[in-house]
Amino acid sequence: MDILWAEKAALTAREVGRLIADRDLAPTTVMTVLDRLTRKGFLRRTRDGRAWRYEPAESRDSYIAELMLGALDMTGDRSAALTRFAKAVSGDEAEILRRALTELED
Repeated sequence: MDILWAEKAALTAREVGRLIADRDLAPTTVMTVLDRLTRKGFLRRTRDGRAWRYEPAESRDSYIAELMLGALDMTGDRSAALTRFAKAVSGDEAEILRRALTELED
């Protein structure tokens, strides 16, 4: 996912494999992982000749936001979790949250 988010382009399994610098993976292994990520909804794929091109279904920011919402759903007290989160962010991050909430109210 990191490679596809970083490249900001639809890539084939072979191209993804070349960009994975720290491992010597077989192209079929890369294709299997990309196919599984597609079936789980993390990637979209389009046909390009005999190959598939893969791209993220969502941006990294959207994915992280979904993870955060999932974590929030696991708590028994959403209010307490949100309050604790708000106390843990920096002043700059709190200002970003304030602006976002203000925009939602408008």
